[in-house]
Amino acid sequence: MPDLFIWLYLTNAVLLINHEIDSAYWKEWEIFKLPGGITGFLLLHFPLLFIVLYGLVLIVRDSFWGFIYSLIISFGGIFAFIIHTYFLKQGRKEFDKPLSKLILVLTLLVSIVQMIVTIYRLNA
Repeated sequence: MPDLFIWLYLTNAVLLINHEIDSAYWKEWEIFKLPGGITGFLLLHFPLLFIVLYGLVLIVRDSFWGFIYSLIISFGGIFAFIIHTYFLKQGRKEFDKPLSKLILVLTLLVSIVQMIVTIYRLNA
């Protein structure tokens, strides 16, 4: 199970990072009305990417905090799917490309499995 946990986290991290690359293409800062344009968006991602990658380090070390990071990443993936699905249903054209949608669906599925495995491991 530890290897599965590591691979789930890594897979979800890659999906989320790819989603964020896609977000830059779609100018997500405009969708969420974030200040600073692309500069603010990029600056925001330094700590976010550090958190995502540091979580993987904690998981490899079998740290309790790795489980917390895993839950945060799982919630983040589920939230990304929900909010972008909401925007698509509102008629927004951002993230309406097949690959953008596939990344979001895969993120949702991996996030749900990752959350279940995280909770199982926490209770074991």
